[in-house]
Amino acid sequence: MKRVGIPRRIDELGRVVIPAELRRVLDISEHDLIEIIAEEDRIILQKYSDRDIFTGERENLIDYCGKKVSRQSIIEMAKLIGLTE
Repeated sequence: MKRVGIPRRIDELGRVVIPAELRRVLDISEHDLIEIIAEEDRIILQKYSDRDIFTGERENLIDYCGKKVSRQSIIEMAKLIGLTE
């Protein structure tokens, strides 16, 4: 994706508006969750998606006791306790 810089002011409550054209391109809708990441001197905003609680993987997730776990993590845990090889 091409780098785009659009200056916006932060209001008195610390809010910033994400421009409509960026929301459209990134498929971000009203009420979507946004993840806020601090990385060195940058703030990264990205559309939130569930992740494996162990590896951060985002694919092949299973809900277990309200937490997301990937099939690969389950296989690795089964190997650790000797259920599979």
